[in-house]
Amino acid sequence: MKKIYHLSTCDTNRRILKELNLSEDFIKQDIKVSPISKAELEELHQLSRTYEALINKRARMFSERKLKDKNLQESDFKKLLLEHYTFLKRPVLINEGQIFIGNSKKVVASAKNSL
Repeated sequence: MKKIYHLSTCDTNRRILKELNLSEDFIKQDIKVSPISKAELEELHQLSRTYEALINKRARMFSERKLKDKNLQESDFKKLLLEHYTFLKRPVLINEGQIFIGNSKKVVASAKNSL
């Protein structure tokens, strides 16, 4: 599968999409328009092996709720990811069984090399 979960209103995500120059066979899902489903989240979990890796701990809602001060479990991370799109660290790129999560230079470079 070739898919990217992104946020079209995010300048960083738009820059990364442009930089990656994804082929037409990639499915591009704007998570604000089409929120991630339970089934899609399970696919991401199988590849990442943890819900915590998928969490955007820099999200405004994460800090507003003071979640960094709480002892969150995997089930809590799963609920947050299904609750609101801002909790997903983005972009998330899946390329033939490989997953790349987030927008760090290292992750983007690895994703680019896998294409």
